[in-house]
Amino acid sequence: MSGFLGVLKDQYHTHIERHHNLPFLRATMAACALVATADGKVSFSERVRIDQIIETLEALQVYDPHEAVNIFTDYCEAIFSSPRDGHPKVLSQLDVVKDNPETAALLIRICLAVAESNGKTSLVDQIEIVTLCSILELDPGHFGLYRTDLIGQLPG
Repeated sequence: MSGFLGVLKDQYHTHIERHHNLPFLRATMAACALVATADGKVSFSERVRIDQIIETLEALQVYDPHEAVNIFTDYCEAIFSSPRDGHPKVLSQLDVVKDNPETAALLIRICLAVAESNGKTSLVDQIEIVTLCSILELDPGHFGLYRTDLIGQLPG
């Protein structure tokens, strides 16, 4: 009987952990979607990087990677199908991390990893990340995103 109770206890703890981490999962996938869609397309390398992030972050390992990818895909589709409605809707998922600077900073580092997945960070990706820094009340300079550096990358 203790084996059965042990299994129930483990399932209960997993369920509680999933419930507790769901807002972080949604915020992470939203941030990734905002950066991945910034240039108008989601590349294969960005999707691979997101898979790696899901598998690496301990807080997300309680989720089936397909579940996280489905959330990411839904957010991307919302942004592409109706940017005026989709972008603010996806952005609202970040509200849960605004009051936690460490978690907000982790999201920005995740965004940088997604942006760098193609081997080079594009200007539009950097601008999106700087915007996210502003929304999350973080200093972009802390992440190597300086306004003067971005201006220097503008064509012309």
